[in-house]
Amino acid sequence: MLTLFDTHAHFPNDFGAPSDDFPAFELKFMAVGGSPELNESAVAAPTPYKALGYDRDQVDAPRAPIDYAGIDAVGEIGLDYHYSPGTRTRQIALFEEQLQLASDLDKPVVIHTREADEDTLGCLKNIRARGIIHSFTGGPAFCRALLDLGFMISYSGIVTFRAADNVRETARFVPDDRILVETDSPYLAPVPLRGRPNRPEYVYHVAKFLAGLRGTNLDDFAALTVRNALSTLCSSPS
Repeated sequence: MLTLFDTHAHFPNDFGAPSDDFPAFELKFMAVGGSPELNESAVAAPTPYKALGYDRDQVDAPRAPIDYAGIDAVGEIGLDYHYSPGTRTRQIALFEEQLQLASDLDKPVVIHTREADEDTLGCLKNIRARGIIHSFTGGPAFCRALLDLGFMISYSGIVTFRAADNVRETARFVPDDRILVETDSPYLAPVPLRGRPNRPEYVYHVAKFLAGLRGTNLDDFAALTVRNALSTLCSSPS
Protein backbone atom coordinates (compact mmCIF):
# COMPACT_ATOMS: atom_id res chain seq x y z
CA MET A 1 0.00 0.00 0.00
CA LEU A 2 1.10 3.56 -0.70
CA THR A 3 2.60 5.34 2.33
CA LEU A 4 2.88 9.13 2.71
CA PHE A 5 4.45 11.27 5.45
CA ASP A 6 2.93 14.68 6.22
CA THR A 7 5.81 16.44 7.94
CA HIS A 8 3.76 19.36 9.29
CA ALA A 9 0.28 19.34 10.84
CA HIS A 10 -1.19 21.31 13.75
CA PHE A 11 -3.62 19.98 16.37
CA PRO A 12 -6.27 20.17 17.65
CA ASN A 13 -8.45 21.58 14.95
CA ASP A 14 -11.64 20.96 13.08
CA PHE A 15 -10.41 19.25 9.94
CA GLY A 16 -13.88 19.31 8.43
CA ALA A 17 -15.51 16.48 6.55
CA PRO A 18 -12.97 14.16 4.92
CA SER A 19 -12.73 13.88 1.17
CA ASP A 20 -12.82 10.41 -0.33
CA ASP A 21 -11.56 11.31 -3.80
CA PHE A 22 -8.23 9.54 -3.40
CA PRO A 23 -7.33 5.89 -2.76
CA ALA A 24 -6.62 4.47 0.66
CA PHE A 25 -3.03 4.82 1.83
CA GLU A 26 -0.98 4.57 5.02
CA LEU A 27 -0.51 7.99 6.59
CA LYS A 28 2.35 9.06 8.84
CA PHE A 29 2.48 12.63 10.10
CA MET A 30 4.33 14.91 12.48
CA ALA A 31 2.38 17.10 14.91
CA VAL A 32 4.05 20.49 15.18
CA GLY A 33 3.94 23.08 17.95
CA GLY A 34 5.09 26.69 18.05
CA SER A 35 3.19 28.16 21.02
CA PRO A 36 2.18 26.85 24.46
CA GLU A 37 -1.21 25.80 23.09
CA LEU A 38 0.15 24.19 19.93
CA ASN A 39 2.90 22.46 21.89
CA GLU A 40 0.36 20.98 24.27
CA SER A 41 -1.84 19.77 21.43
CA ALA A 42 1.14 18.34 19.55
CA VAL A 43 2.09 16.26 22.57
CA ALA A 44 -1.47 14.90 22.72
CA ALA A 45 -1.79 14.28 18.96
CA PRO A 46 -2.25 10.69 17.76
CA THR A 47 1.21 10.27 16.24
CA PRO A 48 4.66 9.30 17.54
CA TYR A 49 6.29 12.11 15.54
CA LYS A 50 6.32 15.50 17.30
CA ALA A 51 8.04 18.88 17.14
CA LEU A 52 7.83 21.49 19.91
CA GLY A 53 9.15 25.02 20.09
CA TYR A 54 8.36 28.73 20.07
CA ASP A 55 7.67 30.53 16.81
CA ARG A 56 7.94 34.20 15.79
CA ASP A 57 4.57 35.09 17.32
CA GLN A 58 5.88 34.25 20.79
CA VAL A 59 8.49 37.01 21.00
CA ASP A 60 6.62 38.88 23.76
CA ALA A 61 4.96 35.88 25.42
CA PRO A 62 6.09 33.89 28.46
CA ARG A 63 8.05 30.83 27.31
CA ALA A 64 8.23 27.95 29.73
CA PRO A 65 11.03 25.40 29.29
CA ILE A 66 10.02 22.39 27.17
CA ASP A 67 10.76 18.78 28.03
CA TYR A 68 12.25 17.38 24.83
CA ALA A 69 12.54 13.79 26.01
CA GLY A 70 11.09 11.66 23.21
CA ILE A 71 10.44 14.70 21.00
CA ASP A 72 11.79 14.52 17.45
CA ALA A 73 12.44 18.14 16.54
CA VAL A 74 12.40 21.79 17.66
CA GLY A 75 9.67 23.71 15.89
CA GLU A 76 8.13 25.39 14.43
CA ILE A 77 10.51 28.31 14.77
CA GLY A 78 11.64 31.06 12.44
CA LEU A 79 10.99 34.50 11.00
CA ASP A 80 7.98 36.14 9.35
CA TYR A 81 8.10 39.78 8.31
CA HIS A 82 4.89 39.68 6.27
CA TYR A 83 2.63 40.28 9.26
CA SER A 84 5.05 41.45 11.96
CA PRO A 85 7.99 43.41 10.51
CA GLY A 86 8.05 45.58 13.63
CA THR A 87 9.27 42.70 15.78
CA ARG A 88 12.20 41.84 13.50
CA THR A 89 14.94 42.23 16.11
CA ARG A 90 13.06 40.22 18.71
CA GLN A 91 12.14 37.54 16.15
CA ILE A 92 15.82 37.11 15.28
CA ALA A 93 16.77 36.83 18.96
CA LEU A 94 14.11 34.18 19.58
CA PHE A 95 14.99 32.29 16.40
CA GLU A 96 18.67 32.15 17.34
CA GLU A 97 17.75 31.05 20.87
CA GLN A 98 15.71 28.18 19.46
CA LEU A 99 18.43 27.25 16.96
CA GLN A 100 20.99 27.11 19.74
CA LEU A 101 18.66 24.94 21.80
CA ALA A 102 18.29 22.51 18.91
CA SER A 103 22.05 22.43 18.46
CA ASP A 104 22.56 21.72 22.16
CA LEU A 105 19.96 18.94 22.02
CA ASP A 106 21.27 17.60 18.68
CA LYS A 107 17.76 17.72 17.24
CA PRO A 108 16.57 18.92 13.84
CA VAL A 109 14.56 22.11 13.48
CA VAL A 110 11.32 22.90 11.65
CA ILE A 111 11.68 26.41 10.23
CA HIS A 112 9.08 28.90 9.04
CA THR A 113 10.46 31.72 6.90
CA ARG A 114 8.46 34.34 5.04
CA GLU A 115 9.79 37.55 3.51
CA ALA A 116 12.90 37.13 5.66
CA ASP A 117 15.35 35.40 3.33
CA GLU A 118 18.47 37.39 4.23
CA ASP A 119 17.96 37.24 7.98
CA THR A 120 17.03 33.55 7.88
CA LEU A 121 20.25 32.72 6.05
CA GLY A 122 22.22 34.95 8.39
CA CYS A 123 20.88 33.16 11.45
CA LEU A 124 21.52 29.74 9.93
CA LYS A 125 25.10 30.68 9.08
CA ASN A 126 25.61 32.04 12.59
CA ILE A 127 24.19 28.98 14.35
CA ARG A 128 24.47 25.88 12.21
CA ALA A 129 21.46 23.62 12.32
CA ARG A 130 19.86 20.79 10.38
CA GLY A 131 16.27 20.04 9.58
CA ILE A 132 13.29 21.17 7.54
CA ILE A 133 12.31 24.42 5.85
CA HIS A 134 8.57 23.97 6.06
CA SER A 135 6.02 25.07 3.45
CA PHE A 136 8.71 26.59 1.26
CA THR A 137 7.52 29.66 -0.66
CA GLY A 138 10.78 31.33 -1.67
CA GLY A 139 12.55 31.64 -4.97
CA PRO A 140 15.33 29.62 -6.59
CA ALA A 141 18.27 31.56 -5.13
CA PHE A 142 16.95 31.21 -1.58
CA CYS A 143 16.20 27.53 -2.13
CA ARG A 144 19.71 26.82 -3.41
CA ALA A 145 21.25 28.66 -0.45
CA LEU A 146 19.22 26.56 1.98
CA LEU A 147 20.19 23.38 0.14
CA ASP A 148 23.83 24.44 0.40
CA LEU A 149 23.33 24.66 4.17
CA GLY A 150 22.05 21.08 4.20
CA PHE A 151 18.33 21.64 4.75
CA MET A 152 15.39 19.57 3.60
CA ILE A 153 12.81 21.54 1.59
CA SER A 154 9.17 20.75 2.36
CA TYR A 155 6.29 21.65 0.06
CA SER A 156 2.69 22.26 1.11
CA GLY A 157 -0.47 22.77 -0.94
CA ILE A 158 0.89 26.16 -1.98
CA VAL A 159 2.84 24.41 -4.73
CA THR A 160 -0.52 23.59 -6.39
CA PHE A 161 -1.77 27.21 -6.34
CA ARG A 162 -2.05 29.02 -9.67
CA ALA A 163 0.19 31.94 -8.68
CA ALA A 164 2.99 29.82 -7.20
CA ASP A 165 5.25 29.59 -10.28
CA ASN A 166 8.35 30.44 -8.24
CA VAL A 167 7.60 27.60 -5.81
CA ARG A 168 7.10 25.13 -8.65
CA GLU A 169 10.39 26.24 -10.19
CA THR A 170 12.27 25.25 -7.04
CA ALA A 171 10.32 21.99 -6.69
CA ARG A 172 11.68 20.85 -10.04
CA PHE A 173 15.34 21.00 -9.00
CA VAL A 174 15.41 20.04 -5.32
CA PRO A 175 17.33 16.72 -5.18
CA ASP A 176 15.42 13.52 -4.53
CA ASP A 177 17.07 13.09 -1.14
CA ARG A 178 16.16 16.60 0.07
CA ILE A 179 12.43 16.97 -0.69
CA LEU A 180 9.50 16.52 1.70
CA VAL A 181 5.73 16.98 1.59
CA GLU A 182 3.32 18.44 4.14
CA THR A 183 -0.11 19.93 4.64
CA ASP A 184 0.35 22.60 7.35
CA SER A 185 -3.14 21.51 8.43
CA PRO A 186 -5.58 23.07 9.03
CA TYR A 187 -4.28 25.69 6.58
CA LEU A 188 -3.33 25.69 2.87
CA ALA A 189 -5.54 22.93 1.51
CA PRO A 190 -4.21 21.95 -1.92
CA VAL A 191 -5.99 22.12 -5.24
CA PRO A 192 -8.55 20.54 -5.83
CA LEU A 193 -9.65 21.08 -2.21
CA ARG A 194 -8.56 24.69 -1.78
CA GLY A 195 -10.87 26.60 0.54
CA ARG A 196 -11.64 23.64 2.79
CA PRO A 197 -10.07 23.09 6.19
CA ASN A 198 -6.94 21.12 5.44
CA ARG A 199 -6.36 17.59 6.73
CA PRO A 200 -3.20 15.44 6.95
CA GLU A 201 -4.80 13.03 4.47
CA TYR A 202 -4.74 15.76 1.82
CA VAL A 203 -0.97 15.38 1.61
CA TYR A 204 -1.91 12.86 -1.09
CA HIS A 205 -2.76 15.73 -3.44
CA VAL A 206 0.50 17.54 -2.70
CA ALA A 207 2.54 14.39 -3.36
CA LYS A 208 0.61 13.53 -6.52
CA PHE A 209 1.09 17.03 -7.91
CA LEU A 210 4.82 17.06 -7.14
CA ALA A 211 5.36 13.62 -8.63
CA GLY A 212 3.80 14.84 -11.88
CA LEU A 213 5.79 18.07 -11.79
CA ARG A 214 9.05 16.13 -11.36
CA GLY A 215 8.18 13.53 -13.99
CA THR A 216 8.06 10.50 -11.73
CA ASN A 217 5.38 8.12 -10.54
CA LEU A 218 3.58 8.64 -7.26
CA ASP A 219 4.70 5.38 -5.65
CA ASP A 220 8.38 6.16 -6.14
CA PHE A 221 8.01 9.79 -5.09
CA ALA A 222 6.02 8.85 -1.98
CA ALA A 223 8.63 6.27 -0.98
CA LEU A 224 11.53 8.71 -1.26
CA THR A 225 9.72 11.43 0.73
CA VAL A 226 8.94 8.95 3.52
CA ARG A 227 12.60 7.91 3.61
CA ASN A 228 13.64 11.55 3.71
CA ALA A 229 11.26 12.36 6.56
CA LEU A 230 12.39 9.42 8.67
CA SER A 231 16.07 10.11 8.05
CA THR A 232 15.61 13.76 9.08
CA LEU A 233 13.96 13.13 12.41
CA CYS A 234 16.11 12.16 15.36
CA SER A 235 15.12 9.26 17.58
CA SER A 236 12.12 8.49 15.35
CA PRO A 237 10.37 5.15 15.17
CA SER A 238 10.49 3.41 11.82
